[in-house]
Amino acid sequence: MRDDKKFWERVAKLYTTMQEKANKGQYDIITERTKQYIEDKDVLELACGTGQLTLPLSAHARSWIATDFSKKMIDEAKKRDIENVSFDVQDATALAFEDNCFDVVAVANALHIMPKPDKALAEISRVLRHDGILIAPTFVYQGKVNRAKLWFMEKVGFKTYHKWTEESMNDFVESFGYSVEYSEVIPAKPVPELFVVYRKMSK
Repeated sequence: MRDDKKFWERVAKLYTTMQEKANKGQYDIITERTKQYIEDKDVLELACGTGQLTLPLSAHARSWIATDFSKKMIDEAKKRDIENVSFDVQDATALAFEDNCFDVVAVANALHIMPKPDKALAEISRVLRHDGILIAPTFVYQGKVNRAKLWFMEKVGFKTYHKWTEESMNDFVESFGYSVEYSEVIPAKPVPELFVVYRKMSK
């Protein structure tokens, strides 16, 4: 088990309160920006946590599968009694789905904390249908950054493997055959958040 998985298992019971107290404003923005891309679509959500986006968005989709590599996160998400959702414990770098079976993949605030996001991108590309949409809000290291809070988070077990900027994040994802459909930096703490939508380009 990855060392940082122990951290997420440990904080799962507190995660809903933590996120909805500290980051409600940015999640509201992400929700509003996302709705137009998921209407009547088959959606796969990776790293769903305890359902911060699953809860407000899943009703807009045709189908929604919410996954996380932490069973305890999934257990907490299920307590929220969210309709139109199937929950599953899945590793984003080794998905148990057939090729080309989703219209949209959503992965919020997770790629930068994965040690091997390239493997996740490869799997996302595999399960996305041609011309599919990847929605990938990600914290970026530009503008106002609360370095003291980041230092404390690292000390208690939160690991950030990739400190992207908007440009370097987009460059990374585009290298897997995507184009940027929409990109916006949202003020947030401890670092700004990049809300970004990519489209899978046809080969």
